[in-house]
Amino acid sequence: MTRSRNFFLVLVLLTAALALVSRATDSQPPPKLPIDETGTVHVPAFDIPLSSYMSDQARQAFVKTAAAAQSSGDDWKSSSIAKIRARGESALQKYMDRARVLYAVNVEERSFAGVRTRVVTPKDGVAAHNREHVLINVHGGGFFAGAGNEALIESVPVAGLGKLKVITVDYREGPEYSYPAASEDTALVYESLLKDYKPANVGIYGCSAGGILTAMAVAWFQKHQLPAPGAIGIFGAGAFGAWYGPPSVLGSWSGDSAYTAPPLTGRKPVALDPRQADPIPDYMSAYLRNVDLTDPLVSPALSPSILSKFPPTLLITGTRAWDMSAAAQTQRALTIAGVQADLHVWDGMGHCFFFDVDLPESKEAFAVMTKFFDSQLGRKVTPEGKYSRRH
Repeated sequence: MTRSRNFFLVLVLLTAALALVSRATDSQPPPKLPIDETGTVHVPAFDIPLSSYMSDQARQAFVKTAAAAQSSGDDWKSSSIAKIRARGESALQKYMDRARVLYAVNVEERSFAGVRTRVVTPKDGVAAHNREHVLINVHGGGFFAGAGNEALIESVPVAGLGKLKVITVDYREGPEYSYPAASEDTALVYESLLKDYKPANVGIYGCSAGGILTAMAVAWFQKHQLPAPGAIGIFGAGAFGAWYGPPSVLGSWSGDSAYTAPPLTGRKPVALDPRQADPIPDYMSAYLRNVDLTDPLVSPALSPSILSKFPPTLLITGTRAWDMSAAAQTQRALTIAGVQADLHVWDGMGHCFFFDVDLPESKEAFAVMTKFFDSQLGRKVTPEGKYSRRH
């Protein structure tokens, strides 16, 4: 009898406690976020932990790089272009050195039609099935930097892992030059390679501004009656010309990630009103000065007719990269245009995350790149411009 009374007493107390919690919850409901008439959600400060899907190495790297970024000043915004480029080269030196350790390659300077390039090949030789294949890399760097270490970081792992030749192009950049200088240089190298390689055996890829330039180049080829390459890679980018924004301007990287990614990497949120945004340094926008950003040769993602003639395309991004929405929209537009477009997204990862070549996520990305080009290069193109199975 005593045991029954004790059980009944515990049950009463538990019911009373639950009722108190329920009343407290009812009296203090979680606040709703205000949404204005434009659909803009006004979000107060809140905490976002690192993704549980990230590797331990990636989590540690994020903490280190975020701390370094927050402790650095903004003096680079007013520095000379020479100092800005030197600073970028210095920051990437350790990553390039590490890439050369992990991937044994030879690097040789060579000029194609007057355009400086570096030819990167595996030290143990190009694989037999890749002897008729070649990749062109157009490096990132905002169209104003990146011709040194960044170009090699993008090229060395792909050449070493894929066992094929990669030619990285030192195209003309701003502020000394403006559009379409980089498209012209890429076309000159491509046209030179067509003397020795079939178009279907040539691939083109790049990260960040290099991803944009890859799309620009394919559109440029169409205008100048050059055949499409066999496959392309748009990494850390979308096929929209203005990577620097503002997101509200057509032809810029836009969408959700343009607003969510900066705070997710410890940076200032993007101003909704472009008039309240921080001024863009001249060297960032110099390459595209006096250019219509909606021009299909500048932002091919805005032109279904141009996209419909694109070769199979690989897109790579991360959920903390401000290019993610532009990449997703590019893949969507390509798919609508009837083009094979593969999009790979790494959770928790930022813009061009694979520059840190030691990360497990980076090694996965390089494997995706090399597998994609290995499967796509050498496919026949039908008279209608469609790509058949690999022959």
